[in-house]
Amino acid sequence: MRGPNDSQRLMFFTFQIEDRIRPDHPLRPIKKMVDEELARMSLLLQRAYADTGRPGVPPERLLKALLLQALYSLRSEKQLIERIDTDLLFRWFLDMDPAQDVFDATAFTHNRPRLEAHGLTAAFFNGVVRRARAAGLMSDEHFTVDGTLIESYAALKSFVPKDPAARAPRDDGHGFQPRNPAVDFHGQRRTNATHQSTTDPEARLYKKARGQAAKLYHLGHAITENRHGLVAAVAVSAAGGDQEPAAARAMLRQMRRDLRLTPQTLGADKGYDGGPFLLDLEASGVRPHVATRAGDIGGVSRRCRADAPLIAARRRMRRREATIGYRLSQRCRKKVEEAFSWIKTVGQLARTRLVGRWKLLQQLHLAAAAYNLVRMRRLAV
Repeated sequence: MRGPNDSQRLMFFTFQIEDRIRPDHPLRPIKKMVDEELARMSLLLQRAYADTGRPGVPPERLLKALLLQALYSLRSEKQLIERIDTDLLFRWFLDMDPAQDVFDATAFTHNRPRLEAHGLTAAFFNGVVRRARAAGLMSDEHFTVDGTLIESYAALKSFVPKDPAARAPRDDGHGFQPRNPAVDFHGQRRTNATHQSTTDPEARLYKKARGQAAKLYHLGHAITENRHGLVAAVAVSAAGGDQEPAAARAMLRQMRRDLRLTPQTLGADKGYDGGPFLLDLEASGVRPHVATRAGDIGGVSRRCRADAPLIAARRRMRRREATIGYRLSQRCRKKVEEAFSWIKTVGQLARTRLVGRWKLLQQLHLAAAAYNLVRMRRLAV
């Protein structure tokens, strides 16, 4: 029998939002882990807010909303707010009633400096890492480091000379200034020393290999453990130069200070093949498992060829390549690429929509935490 199509709307509804979420939904274990971690951070979150004034959006809700943005590949905070307003699943995850008004997207903009000043995103990420370690899902000894390019939100047209006098006029001679003028860079030599983006001043013009187009990038860095590929540390730096070894040193210091992790081995690709970096690892008690470049053992720089200790460090690395430990580290090195792949595709970090490396680091912290939570849910099954 055909059912009735009753268009009469009810004035009141009575239901539990918990009953609308199926028992085996993948967000359930993630929500449980996130709520426990945010409860542990309660005192830190309390210190980030004043005791007087109007009540703001709870910081727990902001952090959980940003996690949803990473988990569901939402391209903007405005789209995230629209989903929260209309999706019961999102409201359940954020502990919001169905009739509760959703906050404005500008709440993220206003609270990002507060999150940065008190290190809340970093504290949340470190808490997730500690949880994974306590559950026995992480290796305490063997790790891998790598970097990836994150495209800036700025367009190439914004990459103009630093000297305002050297910039081409934007009007057509009749006082008209178009918002998006046609620009011809043919024949111009543009470098990071002479040019800078007006949209994202911290972005750098960079290309990874010959024949590729140069774009405005930032560098994202991560250290993953070799057992299940969970991310243990992240960092953001300028694109180009020797930023990858410098970021690796900083992340190792952070792991020792914040997580009490003491790596024994560190795998890496040929981008980390340098005598100074190998010496630093050995001096800190870490055995480098770094792929070396073919050719002259002296390295790629005159300084390395002229310094005997640096040459000796690279020779030790060459001999280490014959060990089974090195081969296992290089086999596990693809796990950091899997993490980057998820963070850049699902976590929407292939091209950031934020301007400023401190904001990008917040986004990377939350995307890496989301990746770890998804992996931990699967590993706990």
